[in-house]
Amino acid sequence: MNPTDEKLKAETIKWTEKIEPIIENLSAADENGQAMLTNMNAYINDSKHFLEKEDYIRSFEASVWAWAIYENCKELGVINEL
Repeated sequence: MNPTDEKLKAETIKWTEKIEPIIENLSAADENGQAMLTNMNAYINDSKHFLEKEDYIRSFEASVWAWAIYENCKELGVINEL
């Protein structure tokens, strides 16, 4: 594995492992929040799928999208932290 792939893999694992327990402790404040929770989980699943396929760029990108949705939802108040 080349150094770039190694770094992408390590960063993806780190950030995916960090967001999973956060997502597990969220609830939706409304319909929009529920849709966003569904999307966050889908992006985490996509990240894991791409990681298994050794597609490290797409895996990392999916992880970043999950984080972006989370941060936006917090700011908009459509999710609650348990």
